[in-house]
Amino acid sequence: MDALLVGADRLGNIPDILSNFGIRIAGHVSGRDTTHQRRSSSLPAGIGMVILFTDFIGHNVMQRFREAANREGVMFVCCRRSTCALQQALGQRMAEKCSTCTVAKKCRQKH
Repeated sequence: MDALLVGADRLGNIPDILSNFGIRIAGHVSGRDTTHQRRSSSLPAGIGMVILFTDFIGHNVMQRFREAANREGVMFVCCRRSTCALQQALGQRMAEKCSTCTVAKKCRQKH
């Protein structure tokens, strides 16, 4: 799954955590640019998840990306920019996704 990361200037070990969940970083937006606050913009094509690092973005930026994810039917995860918080948030979100999945048990064990 491709993800758009919003917030944080540096990602540190976050790409390693994401790869453990089978998530590839398709884009990273720091959220500092004023154009990121515009509500009319859509998400890049092919994005399956939006990850919002809440301790590094303002409320307007967070609201804009949450609305875009909802509008386009894309899953989003909100957490602090720490590996522990990200692992916990992704674990909960993937468990929700897998509980409704109709694919074989093998898929559920992967997540």
